[in-house]
Amino acid sequence: MFKFEHTVYFYAFAVIPFLVLLFGYFLYQRRKKLQQLGDDRLIVELSPYSNLRKRLVKLSLFTIALSSLILAMCNLQTGSKLTEVKREGAELMVCLDVSNSMLAQDLSPNRLTRAKYALEKMIDKLEGDQLGLVIFAGEAYVQLPITSDYNAAKMFLESIGPGMVPVQGTNLGAAINKAAESFNKEQGKNKAIILITDGENHEPDAIEAASAASSAGIMINTIGIGSENGVPIPYIQNGLIKGYKKDKEGNTVITKLNADILKEIAAKGNGVYVQASQADLGLSAIMDKIDELDKAKIDSKMYTDYEDQFQWFIGLALVLFLLEFFISERTSEWYKKLNLFGHASGK
Repeated sequence: MFKFEHTVYFYAFAVIPFLVLLFGYFLYQRRKKLQQLGDDRLIVELSPYSNLRKRLVKLSLFTIALSSLILAMCNLQTGSKLTEVKREGAELMVCLDVSNSMLAQDLSPNRLTRAKYALEKMIDKLEGDQLGLVIFAGEAYVQLPITSDYNAAKMFLESIGPGMVPVQGTNLGAAINKAAESFNKEQGKNKAIILITDGENHEPDAIEAASAASSAGIMINTIGIGSENGVPIPYIQNGLIKGYKKDKEGNTVITKLNADILKEIAAKGNGVYVQASQADLGLSAIMDKIDELDKAKIDSKMYTDYEDQFQWFIGLALVLFLLEFFISERTSEWYKKLNLFGHASGK
């Protein structure tokens, strides 16, 4: 098992394409100025020690070294101790709606991002419980099988985004059925589903799925996220709102929270319904309800110790930076004889 301790530093990789473009612009401007002095072949003869290939090698070494340094800042960690842990806890399957309507911005910055943020905070507070993730829109998929590894759960949660499910819609029945199938098969009243959605169900079998799950001893809790008044669904490109989703007649599509069906699902599943607000998604109330379950003894294996690996990336970066520093851009006389890079090949 491995993880990066500081994923925020991955944004630093955006500097590398900028440096490459800057280098290309420098070469372009230099070539233009040299062309003003005369014929290309004459310029080559007058500058026999100029070497474009060596400049490209230096650039490659520098960018690889910089990439290695960024990875060092992210601090790769590898699991070094696999331990069997005995504890008591519940089995939780979170069903998260990733349909386009979850991009609506009646919660800041949008419904989906707000839900992910609250789930991350919930994971930080878990003790002994096992957790799995199901994502759904028109279909449902297991994003993370049930596990005790909270770090893995947070990594998978971070990767969730709109468009991961190719079939659009909101199939609550499929999400409940997929979550129910994902639990361990041992009997016991320690299983619960947390369904997070705006409730705009497009399929008829949600109540039947909730009844079947409840008959199997699974508690179902629902969180309604969004506004009952309705808001448009933004069309986002490159992080900017380019317009709003429209139907075939050209009318703006309005997405509304359907609280009634979520209340009915929670009632069938012997759970609770909570409506999310800007201040609170309602997960604390859900967890209070889940605490009423009969916690079962859970034996699981998980990594309890992680070792930092940043020093390898720092070492590689230092070696490459030194190598880049000692490679000259110009071709010496003895280097011309070796002809490793091809002299007088660039401007």
